[in-house]
Amino acid sequence: MSAGEPNPIDAPGTAEETWRSWDGLGALPVLDVSRWRNVVVLAAHPDDEVLGAGGLMALLADAGVRLRLVAVTDGEASHPGEDVAPRRVAETADALKHLGDCEVVRLGMPDTGVRDTELARLLPGLLDGFDVCLAPWEKDVHSDHEATGRAALTCGVQVLRFPIWTWHWARPADPRLPWDRAVQMPLPAEIAERKRAAIECFTSQLEGPDPILPPGIVAHFTRCREVFFR
Repeated sequence: MSAGEPNPIDAPGTAEETWRSWDGLGALPVLDVSRWRNVVVLAAHPDDEVLGAGGLMALLADAGVRLRLVAVTDGEASHPGEDVAPRRVAETADALKHLGDCEVVRLGMPDTGVRDTELARLLPGLLDGFDVCLAPWEKDVHSDHEATGRAALTCGVQVLRFPIWTWHWARPADPRLPWDRAVQMPLPAEIAERKRAAIECFTSQLEGPDPILPPGIVAHFTRCREVFFR
């Protein structure tokens, strides 16, 4: 996004019904996680990990895979003038109870001020001994998501990136997305329901007269599959 251009996040987006009517998502190759033994998930904000990869996290936890969540910020900028960070941290803890065992490392970087170079300096120690990293897509059109995604690509392990705001501003078969490197993780009904319950823990983002995550946005993350870019 060039300077001066309107932020696509603020514009009317693509309805989830449009995505679900497109057969392209269901035709994506299925991600093979059978050899994964330990996985780090990077979240720019509380709820990113659940929205983008909560179903996969639940599947991995059930399979006995070691999970580590690296929470880059505490999401304090979502409600300017309010001390919302402790609430958002607690919401993450409640959400993880629905997904399974996951250790948490909190970095406390400034919300809306994540710098990929600074984060990249920390990642080697945080990812030491892990096989795979899940991170926000580096072209998600949110500065913190993009910085976190770029930092992940420097970490020296396999990285899969999950789109978040992309589902809002993009459209089916959108040429701006790397569909040739996209894979899907189908979610059994029980796993999808656990993910839904985890999402519902983030009441700070879901409630109020102008919620950060209105129902139309949440709908993108209650599908029967998750999508990642290799």
